[in-house]
Amino acid sequence: MLSATRPIWEPGKERIESSNINRFMRFVREQVGNEDIRRYAPLYDFSIRQPERFWQLVWEFCGIRATGNFDQVLVDGDKMPGAQWFPEVRLNFAQNLLRYKDDRIALIARNEWGHKREFSYADLHSEVGKLAHALRTAGVVAGDRVAGFLPNIPETVMAMLATASLGATWSSCSPDFGTNGVVDRFGQIAPKVLFTADAYGYGGKRFDCLGKVREVLQKIPAVEKVVVIPYSGNALKLDGIANAIAWPDFLGTQEHVLEFTPTAFDHPLYIMYSSGTTGVPKCIVHGAGGTLIQHLKELVLHSDVKREDKIFYYTTCGWMMWNWLVSSLAIGATVVLYDGSPFHPDGNVLWDLIDEVGISVFGTSAKWIAAVEKAGIKPRESHKLLSLKTILSTGSPLADESFDYVYRDVKERVMLSSISGGTDIVSCFALGNPLLPVYRGELQCRGLGLKVEILDDTGTPVRGEKGELACTAPFPCMPVGFWNDANGEKYHNAYFSKIPNVWCHGDHALLTEHDGIVIYGRSDAVLNPGGVRIGTAEIYRQVEQLPEVLESIAVGQDWDNDVRVVLFVRLREGVSLDDALRDRIKKQIRDNTTPRHVPAKILQVTDIPRTISGKITELAVREAIHGRPVKNTDALANPGALAQFRGLAELDGA
Repeated sequence: MLSATRPIWEPGKERIESSNINRFMRFVREQVGNEDIRRYAPLYDFSIRQPERFWQLVWEFCGIRATGNFDQVLVDGDKMPGAQWFPEVRLNFAQNLLRYKDDRIALIARNEWGHKREFSYADLHSEVGKLAHALRTAGVVAGDRVAGFLPNIPETVMAMLATASLGATWSSCSPDFGTNGVVDRFGQIAPKVLFTADAYGYGGKRFDCLGKVREVLQKIPAVEKVVVIPYSGNALKLDGIANAIAWPDFLGTQEHVLEFTPTAFDHPLYIMYSSGTTGVPKCIVHGAGGTLIQHLKELVLHSDVKREDKIFYYTTCGWMMWNWLVSSLAIGATVVLYDGSPFHPDGNVLWDLIDEVGISVFGTSAKWIAAVEKAGIKPRESHKLLSLKTILSTGSPLADESFDYVYRDVKERVMLSSISGGTDIVSCFALGNPLLPVYRGELQCRGLGLKVEILDDTGTPVRGEKGELACTAPFPCMPVGFWNDANGEKYHNAYFSKIPNVWCHGDHALLTEHDGIVIYGRSDAVLNPGGVRIGTAEIYRQVEQLPEVLESIAVGQDWDNDVRVVLFVRLREGVSLDDALRDRIKKQIRDNTTPRHVPAKILQVTDIPRTISGKITELAVREAIHGRPVKNTDALANPGALAQFRGLAELDGA
C-alpha cells in the first residue's frame, strides 16, 4: 500500500539551511563544480554514480583522522564481495572518537536505580588511557578479541574504546543473554579478556551476572582475565572466577598517555552476531574504516547531529544501535545512556529523561512507540520536550498510526525518521533526512552512497511494486567477512547467493514515488497464501490499531497443499478472544488491505517470542506450529513463550 501523497511533516527553511547536509551540498558543489547539487535527489545520484569521489568528500567533510594514500579509494569495485576501500590508508577508530579532550560532557548515564553519572571528554580520555594501559599490560595486542557481557553503562563505552585504541577487536552482548547464548557467541571468537558487571537492574528487579560468568568461563578456556565492574554497589564476591579483578584495581589511579595503534581500513573492529534463531549465530566482522565513515555519514548528514546535540538511543549492548550511538563521540556530541526497562516505573521514564537532560535526538524502537500509545501516554500534555528535534525509530516497520501518534500526542515540530538496516551492515540502508518531508509509513530516503534498489522476482529494479531490498554496488560498511569462515562461503551464502554480485538484504520493501522506502517485513517471513506475497507488517499495522490488541504475530502454515495465514494476538489484561473480536480483526484487515491478508485462523496467546534485542521472531513461531524444533532457543529473550504455539494452530477457532 502506497502512503499518502501529502507529507505529515516538512522541514522549515531555517532547519534546512542550518543542516549539516545543506553545508555538505555546498561543499560538494565547490569541490566538483556541479551546481545542480542543491537538493537531495541530485546529491544521491552523484553519490552512487561517482562513489569514489563521494566517499572522499565525506571523509574530508567529517574530518576523519588517518594517514596514507587517500587517492586510491576503491579496488575491485565490480566485485561484491571482494571490493576493497581505501586500501592504502591507516587509521584508528578510537582516535577518531576521542578527537576531543575538553570539558564538554561526553557521556550522561542514568539507570533504574537512580544513579546519575556524567563524564567530560577530558574524563573519558583519561579513563580510556588507564584502561588501554591495563589491557596492554594484560597482554592484549592488535588482533586479539575483547568481550563485554555488560549493561549499557559508561564503562562499556570505555572498554570498547580502549580495546579499539590497541587495534584489538571488541564484541559485546547484553547481560540478559542466557549462558548458552553467551557461549554460542563468545565461544566462537575466543576473547582474551572478558568485561562484566556484578549485576544489573531491569523492571524493578536485580539480576546477578557473576553466576552466569562462572558457567561461561568453564566453556571458554581462552579467557585469561575477567574484569568485574561493581555496578550494583554491593560488595564484590569474585570467588570461583579465575583471574578475576575488580574494575578499580584493574585501572589503577596513575594517568597514562593514550596511544593509538594504526590499523588498515578493513581491520576487524567489531564482531557482531546474527539473531541465532535458526542455529548458532553467525559472527559478522566489521572493519574500522567502513564502520567509522558510514556512521559519520549517517550521524552527520542524515541525522544532523552537531556538537551541541545530546543524542540518545534506547538500546542494549547486544544491538547494533549501541555501536551506532557511540560513534556520535566522533562529532563531539553528548551521548546519553540509559540502563533499565523503558516502562519502569511507568511508560514516562524516557520522556522524563528527555526533559531532564535535554535530549535533542531521541532514538527508540517502533514497538516502544506503539506500546506507549497503547498505554494512553500523551507526552505533549505532560512534558515540555523543548530540546527534542528528531525522533528515530527502528527494529521493525513503524506503523502509519505511530506516525500519527507522534505528531498528534508527542510533538508537532519534530523530524520523525524511521530507519532500517541491520547488524549485517552495522548501519542503515534507508533512513532520515532533514531536507525532506516525512510521509506516513515511509522511510524518508535511501542512504547516500548506497545503491539501494527494490528487485522483483526476476532481479529487475522496480518502483511502486513490492520486492526484495537489495544493494547493487559495493559500499564501505559491508562486513569484512564472517569469523571462522576462511573461504567466505558462509558470508557469500548469507547475502549474495540469491543474485550474484548483489547484496540481498532479506527485507520485503517498496520504493515510493517520493523516493522513500516502505518496509513490509523480512522477506523470509513473507506470507504466500495462494501464491500472493504478503508482508507481515501489513497485517500488524491493522490489527494493532484495535485497542484490545497489544501485539500480534502472523505466520504461514503449510495446509492442504497451500499456505494459510495464522494470526496470534496478545490482548489487554481481562480481554478474551471471542467471535465478535475475531470478526472485528478480520474486518479491520479486509477493509484496509485485501481479502488475501485476512488470516485463516486467529488465536490468542499470552506471550510472543522475541529475540534478545526485542524483535518478534516469526521464524521461530513458524517452526513451532509445524512441530519442528527451534534450533537455538537461547537466542530468545522469552523461550518459554514458544510452548503455547506447538500444536496450537491445529485447534478450532478460525
